[in-house]
Amino acid sequence: MKVEIMDTTLRDGEQTSGVSFTDSEKLTIAQLLLEELNIDRIEVASARVSEGELKGATKILNWAGQNGFLDRVEVLGFVDKNISVDWIKNSGGKVLNLLCKGSRKHCEGQLKKTVDQHLTDIAETVDYAHKQGLIINVYLEDWSNGMRTSPDYVDTMIEGLLKMPVKRIMLPDTLGILNHKESYDFCKAMTTKFPQAHFDFHAHNDYDLSTANVYAALEAGIYGVHTTLNGLGERAGNVALSSVIGIVKDHLHLEMQVDETKLYKVCKIVESFSGVRIPGNKPLIGEFVFTQTSGIHADGDSKDNLYHNSLSPDRFGRSYSYALGKMSGKANIKKNLEELGIELSKEDTKKITERIIELGDKKETITKEDLPFIINDVLRSEKIEQHVIIKNYSLSVAQGLKSMATLSIQIGGKTYEKTAAGDGQYDAFMNSLTAIYDDFGRKLPKLIDYEVQIPPGGETDALVITSITWENGKKFKTRGLDPDQTVAAIKATIKMLNIIENHK
Repeated sequence: MKVEIMDTTLRDGEQTSGVSFTDSEKLTIAQLLLEELNIDRIEVASARVSEGELKGATKILNWAGQNGFLDRVEVLGFVDKNISVDWIKNSGGKVLNLLCKGSRKHCEGQLKKTVDQHLTDIAETVDYAHKQGLIINVYLEDWSNGMRTSPDYVDTMIEGLLKMPVKRIMLPDTLGILNHKESYDFCKAMTTKFPQAHFDFHAHNDYDLSTANVYAALEAGIYGVHTTLNGLGERAGNVALSSVIGIVKDHLHLEMQVDETKLYKVCKIVESFSGVRIPGNKPLIGEFVFTQTSGIHADGDSKDNLYHNSLSPDRFGRSYSYALGKMSGKANIKKNLEELGIELSKEDTKKITERIIELGDKKETITKEDLPFIINDVLRSEKIEQHVIIKNYSLSVAQGLKSMATLSIQIGGKTYEKTAAGDGQYDAFMNSLTAIYDDFGRKLPKLIDYEVQIPPGGETDALVITSITWENGKKFKTRGLDPDQTVAAIKATIKMLNIIENHK
């Protein structure tokens, strides 16, 4: 059985508190979903919401029409005779996802109508949409509550819908109330009673059970699943595409056409657009999920990959790493040293291991790129030289004016000085640094992520950790610590410069 994925990041996912994508971001996400990840279908907007929603949907649908994706792009509409249908037609859309009531409580309490009256209204909208050449899918909003409290209502709704030109009936756990047992029982009831219907399951994560509920729905014979990237969505979010990929392929052994090698890259782009960070331990896409912390695990991996499972990082365009901290053993250190191309004696390795454990006990964060500096500090050796030293810098900021930075820096024993403007003090500093490196024909690594950590409840003089991720053919991270955020960033930048000088 092939599982069909409908991703609703651009509709349901944008209902995440504080998330609003620009038109260009929406188009980029749509292109990534369809071209890179090869998602079966995407939902991109809600009809009638706003002019901005219409503009964004039109932009996506114009592109989709020119590139053969139009029947894979869907828009949510309402039971309003011709209004939503005309909105979708005017935006260039071809697929209507019609929002109907899936529980008697919603139908009678919100619409003040009987099930027969609601079906009559639905038939009027569906008939108009069909005559306009639209493909029609139907959401049964609050279906999960309907199955709990009014299953006869649900049956009547589906029986009525199957008499209309409806392609898919979509079953939402709108309030995220189900557990896996109920999901299986309710979905099995649907597939048994109505084997001719194409059902989708739409899971929310209020009880952190959305992935388990999708698993149960698939076991029950549902083969359409709705997801969002990074689990975005209202309240606790929707089921994450990354979570669904794992269970579909590795546990249920079902087919899906998603290109999982592009998953991490696309999720990181959406993280940047949404401003919602991916938790470090989020399966498949979190920063630490392919990181072994225990020295025992690193030792086992060195001998026969004893601590690997079928979720190998290369499937998702990633790689294993070995954390440095209080749980580190010699095997962790050795793995990281090998990646850096550094060889140490057993005695020196023991000293470095002891130092890393000591730092870990103090809750210091240690990265692979910190290792050369720790080696230099512990062994007082020449294993890493400080090729780049800041001699002096001056930073200025004034209201209504660009920030300015004058930088004097020593590279390989020679001093260089530049002044530049920027949008903020660190930007001005980086512009000065870039100008210096431009003078001798060298490019700096690309800054791809900038994160600031301030202790909760900290005073104005609290220490700040600035973590910067760089890309220079390969991603790496450096950190700086200082009460001043800009100075912390400068310290992280100097670490980066010494890393690339030593590699050179």
